[in-house]
Amino acid sequence: MLNNTMLNDKIRIVSLIPSGTEIAATLGLQDKIVGRSHECDYPPEISHLPICTQSRLDINASSNDIYNELHNLLQSSLSIYKIKVDILEKLQPTHILTQDQCHVSAVTLPEINKAVNQLTHSSPYIISLKPKTLRDVWADIEKVGNIFGVDSVKILENLESRVKICHRRLQGLSTPELPRVVCIQWTEPLMVGANWIPELVKLAGGQSLFSLLSKSNTHVTWETLLASNPDVIIFMLYGFDLQRNHEEAEIFTHRQEWHKLHAFQSGRVFVTNGNSYFNRPGPRLVDSVEILAEILHPDIFNYGYKGVGWETV
Repeated sequence: MLNNTMLNDKIRIVSLIPSGTEIAATLGLQDKIVGRSHECDYPPEISHLPICTQSRLDINASSNDIYNELHNLLQSSLSIYKIKVDILEKLQPTHILTQDQCHVSAVTLPEINKAVNQLTHSSPYIISLKPKTLRDVWADIEKVGNIFGVDSVKILENLESRVKICHRRLQGLSTPELPRVVCIQWTEPLMVGANWIPELVKLAGGQSLFSLLSKSNTHVTWETLLASNPDVIIFMLYGFDLQRNHEEAEIFTHRQEWHKLHAFQSGRVFVTNGNSYFNRPGPRLVDSVEILAEILHPDIFNYGYKGVGWETV
């Protein structure tokens, strides 16, 4: 239930991270969001809100060029994202949602503190999220709910129930029946997903190769990928939609020995909408579990995400 004393017209939220926007909207705070980051695009109803950030990276460049540009910015001690302080000043937020986990994912906490110190008409309360596991995401939802006086119990129960239902349907499978999975989050250089990704794979009935729970993304060589010969390869590149993941997957089809991989030969290479799912530590990580379940065990699951959340290469 909403606390009417807390949720009055004085509450003005600016969310500078997509997962924060989704968490706030899920908690019924959508009407209190007055500004967003350039990456916040869900739910669609917030698309008209003022944009408070911009990226210094050209997301239309090749993955290798993006990575090199990112490296150069960090080496020069420059932030990847720029905060539009003038927009923040006009919006006069009472709260700012952000993250303190990764300098690549969104505006960093130091950058936000610097921007807030320049404001003259407001002194917003900064809510920083730092999830690394699914449990951390649940804790963040509860944390945001508590700050704004929103009861998150039923919301969390629903999310956790969906995960449990999915996982319960896999209980009869033996280890040999659980496919060995590689989740690719960047192509040049080759990196596999970590943090909550291996947990999602496990919940969906797979064995995650290379990825480590609650750790950063891991670099993997082409030779190591070949040697592991995974049963399933899933492209879930950070910040890229379904079409862009298709384009990145095409790069691999031209590599030597790609056609010798078991995943390719068995038709188990997939692309996903990594931008909407998987890489946003919010409520839709549950959708991500269900997407993985559809991919890994199509004989058991059919949630209807095919064509929207994932496709076969």
